[in-house]
Amino acid sequence: MFNIKTLNKIAKIGTDRFDANYAVSDNCENPDAIMVRSAAMHDMEFGSNLLAIARAGAGVNNIPLDRCAEQGICVFNTPGANANAVKELVLCGMLLASRDVVGGISWVQSDKDDADIAKTVEKEKSKFAGTELKGKTLGIIGLGAIGALVANAAVAMGMKVIGYDPFLSVNGALSISPAVKYVKSTADIYAECDFITVHVPCNNDTKGMINADAFAAMKDGVIILNFARDALVADDDMAAALASGKVRKYVTDFPNAKTANMAGVIAIPHLGASTEESEDNCAVMAADELIGYLENGNIKNSVNYPDAEMNAAGKKICVMHKNVPAIISALTTILGDAGINIDNMLNKSKKDYAYSMFDVAAVSDDVIAKMSAVDGIIRVRVI
Repeated sequence: MFNIKTLNKIAKIGTDRFDANYAVSDNCENPDAIMVRSAAMHDMEFGSNLLAIARAGAGVNNIPLDRCAEQGICVFNTPGANANAVKELVLCGMLLASRDVVGGISWVQSDKDDADIAKTVEKEKSKFAGTELKGKTLGIIGLGAIGALVANAAVAMGMKVIGYDPFLSVNGALSISPAVKYVKSTADIYAECDFITVHVPCNNDTKGMINADAFAAMKDGVIILNFARDALVADDDMAAALASGKVRKYVTDFPNAKTANMAGVIAIPHLGASTEESEDNCAVMAADELIGYLENGNIKNSVNYPDAEMNAAGKKICVMHKNVPAIISALTTILGDAGINIDNMLNKSKKDYAYSMFDVAAVSDDVIAKMSAVDGIIRVRVI
């Protein structure tokens, strides 16, 4: 029996994936796994039996990834599950910014008691005139699941699209319209684009990447869209760019005390993935990731350990360890000394951490204890 703790409301279609071998609740004390959406976990203490955390969404800033890796807790996210929902809101954001829809709606509400509002509208509507998207150039920084969908949709709307992504996979490239122009640096995006949308993870390399230097390289009157993470944009630099007219509008899905009070900002209350379909997709993917890991030791869509999948005819020994030399030889030596034949094995690494699986006919507790004692071993589990 596996205990699954939910820290947020998880769509029932996801929790229904768990069969009678699972107990799912929001109050179990020693869970084997946790499902989470937005709850902050950095200050949480994790029990020794916690094996995995699944984030029903893409961003994992609310989870202490390094600490989890050190404790042998595999953290999953659900890339692509909410991609269509975010794509649609990005398109909406471009339209809101280019047509001043927000200003027009606000004006109608302020004048709604005017008995002659129908006539007044015809006099006042020119104040909210905007520009069309067709023929404009959209720059996309990050062509992952969301960026690729935005690129294809923008092409279909008649926009010129320029994309930058140094980590673009072959499969990712094949999913993108051939009309998209690839460039080798963000400088090319900044120089050519009327709209720029950012779809990259927030880390030490990307935090504050849209800053004063970036604005200086952009076209005057550019529209910036941020449906990725708040900290990718330097707020004070954005305020200055809006005030000077360098940036025409800033559309963000992450309002804070500064941006919510900036003129020229269209702040949306983090609605990117807030659709029934998206929440369902994320919940199902998160549940399936946990089931695959808890029952079979297979890893898919982990953010702190490598993806790894192996079928086993006998017992499967799953080992989380540091990505350092000589660990594999130490483990195989222990198995060999015990007279245990390895029918199959797999080793994968991701930065400082690695994951190894051994298919053996049988294994004793004594052998597992010896493997656990090897320097650099974090967790050993037998399935």
